[in-house]
Amino acid sequence: MDKKIAEILRRYTKHKHIFLAQRGNKAILTALKIAREINPKKYILVPDQGGWLTHLQYPNKLKFVIKRLKTDYGILDLKELEKNTKDASALVFENPAGYFAEQPLKEIYSICKKNDCLVILDASGSVGSELCNGNYADMIVASFGRWKPINLEYGGFISFNNENFLIKDILKELEFDESKRGELLLKLRNVGNRYNNFQTINKKIKSDLKNYSILHADKKGINVVIRFGSEKEKDDIISYCEKNKYQFLICPSYIRVNEHAVSIEVKRS
Repeated sequence: MDKKIAEILRRYTKHKHIFLAQRGNKAILTALKIAREINPKKYILVPDQGGWLTHLQYPNKLKFVIKRLKTDYGILDLKELEKNTKDASALVFENPAGYFAEQPLKEIYSICKKNDCLVILDASGSVGSELCNGNYADMIVASFGRWKPINLEYGGFISFNNENFLIKDILKELEFDESKRGELLLKLRNVGNRYNNFQTINKKIKSDLKNYSILHADKKGINVVIRFGSEKEKDDIISYCEKNKYQFLICPSYIRVNEHAVSIEVKRS
């Protein structure tokens, strides 16, 4: 791996071992395969909303049983987590949940460690920011896909510190297009500017729509998710998005919230 890329990703993740992948989804699958070898328990834990689609698909392929944990609109409930970690191989979750709500990483990690449950943090929406913290994750995975903070539109990575996770037969399945390395380095160096832009837009939207029901308005994130109680509210929010040229997603949606809401997709800005 390019030394400069490795140095930046180590700084962002606080992890020693970094492996680039051909896709973010490939990094997720690799993390789950490592979990299966290292901690072969029955369950994989995922939040009931605010996650990613392959968090639900890949565990089944590896013959895990998925257990969905109840959340506060994507934010993990610590009591619920405590009750379910003992029989779990790993917890897989996003920070921020659904790209919009910061998770209590330190508390989550403490509970999982106490109950011998690995923590796989999907940092596709936070790598390069303080929300990506490998001190509170056994493995970090992330995508460099379109509309991600690191928007290379190709690839991703997996990182970890534990030497036992260096399983050659699993890691050899990872690939990365060498021709993309120069562009990746530029994207990594620019991610701070992208986050600053995201935060400026996020704050503006929250200010403009402060009289609406903004979910987790006080939490750090990129997107802004607004619950609506009527078709008029929904139409008003959509009109605001169209006027300001913000892309949006209508919920319920597992990747945001299981609620009638509009997710304003700041990450697509």
